[in-house]
Amino acid sequence: MRIGREFLSFAVVGAIGFVVDVVLLYLLAPLLGWYVARVVSFLAAATTTWAFNRRYTFAASASANASAGASIWREYMGYLATMAAGAVLNYGAYVLTLHWVEGRWAAALGVAVGSVAGMSVNFLSARYLVFRSHRGG
Repeated sequence: MRIGREFLSFAVVGAIGFVVDVVLLYLLAPLLGWYVARVVSFLAAATTTWAFNRRYTFAASASANASAGASIWREYMGYLATMAAGAVLNYGAYVLTLHWVEGRWAAALGVAVGSVAGMSVNFLSARYLVFRSHRGG
């Protein structure tokens, strides 16, 4: 089933994005604080996941859209825009985790909880809004 493969690939790409997110968060937090650093790390992770999802998860749709003359920058900005609902869930879960959990790895746990909270919304947004094409399945 195509959607099952896409969701699994989306989850693997999400794990890559998670690593980017956490590494940048911990590198930037001493300079920017935990909340601003999280915005920057999230944007970096979203850019990473867009690139990997475009290349692997939704490659057929991305290719069809490119052949139809769709702008890659419009697609990228659309991806960021459609990730907004998942981003709100993600950031909210992150902030709540920081308020409820103490310790060195509280921020990483917050990123993980936030990622899981936003994953389904983000997958559906990516599949049906950003990387859509005239396809079956």
